[in-house]
Amino acid sequence: MKCKTILYRFDKNTNTRFDLKYKFISSFNMNDGFYVRTNVIKDGIETSEEPFMASYPHLIDVGVMGHCIHGKSGLCVKAGIQCYQNGLNVQEENMSVKNYERICQESTGLIDQIALGGRGDPDCHEHFEDLLKISRKYNIVPNYTTSGLLMNEEKAQLSKEYCGAVAVSWYRSEYTLNAIKCLIKHQVKTNIHYVVDRNSIEEAIERLKNNSFPEGINAVIFLLFKPIGQGDISNVVKNDDLRLKEFFDCVNLYHPYKVGFDSCFVPGILNYMTTVDLDSIDTCEGGRFSMYITPNMKAMPCSFDQKEKYVFDISDKDINDAWNSKEFDDFRDKMRNSCQSCLKRTSCYGGCPLVKEIVICKEKGEPNENKM
Repeated sequence: MKCKTILYRFDKNTNTRFDLKYKFISSFNMNDGFYVRTNVIKDGIETSEEPFMASYPHLIDVGVMGHCIHGKSGLCVKAGIQCYQNGLNVQEENMSVKNYERICQESTGLIDQIALGGRGDPDCHEHFEDLLKISRKYNIVPNYTTSGLLMNEEKAQLSKEYCGAVAVSWYRSEYTLNAIKCLIKHQVKTNIHYVVDRNSIEEAIERLKNNSFPEGINAVIFLLFKPIGQGDISNVVKNDDLRLKEFFDCVNLYHPYKVGFDSCFVPGILNYMTTVDLDSIDTCEGGRFSMYITPNMKAMPCSFDQKEKYVFDISDKDINDAWNSKEFDDFRDKMRNSCQSCLKRTSCYGGCPLVKEIVICKEKGEPNENKM
């Protein structure tokens, strides 16, 4: 492994980093997960210019699961979820503990949190406890998302001890509710991940209206459906769907829990939530502030690149090599060159660089090649 290039000036007392190349400060609170970054700083003064990217990913999504043990049972299909990682059909080896530790060791001092993911529930990894301990060994906070099917007291306690937060996918089943109750019982910061598609948006509206998500959760995070893997394009929420306005109106109602979105929702937020503070949202971070690493050590800007168009193999290379590769820069160019005449472009960058069909932009209508 090569010697590390100095990318940041780090203040341990405040846990802040000054990016030496892109000239901004970022900070992460290891206790409550609060993350913030400044605009570009010139001559010691913060400007109005937002940094386009960082010198190293601030978050790494690590696909520790190469296969889904529930895949053959059709768990996702029964729950109305169309797995974007094609867990129903693809069976590969899970990431080794050695490779996971290599990622953490290489990233120590450069990142504060890591997301465990992949093609299945990370809490079903054969070395789940080891992965959590290794993360903390390198002063990195692990988080993960699970269906909750095999959640138990032991896993919940491990999550309390090592994780920042756990998200339970909204699978509309008894095991979903049981997993949420179990995690809350162990005082784990528990979120719900809710995929919004053509069929599920009405339920989302009703639950937001009636605040009928389980008590005690920290937040509901809405994820925009993407026609990737097993995802069928007919299930995409169309730009002209009249229910979108009602959905976003319901988000503005009072809720006893936080409401959040994945970055794919940003074009919709900009177009439907006129009172939103632009400083509180962040568009696609892929290749800019985050990356994904597959179970077999392929780095890509976003986990939705299932066709591996922007892949960089790090089996014998560094993460930093991938971050500064042509493949990653080609992905960034999709955002750099989008919507040049739009006043909101730096808040959106044209939406998803991979799947133009999901971009919710009523000003432009259906996204086109010039936009994307």
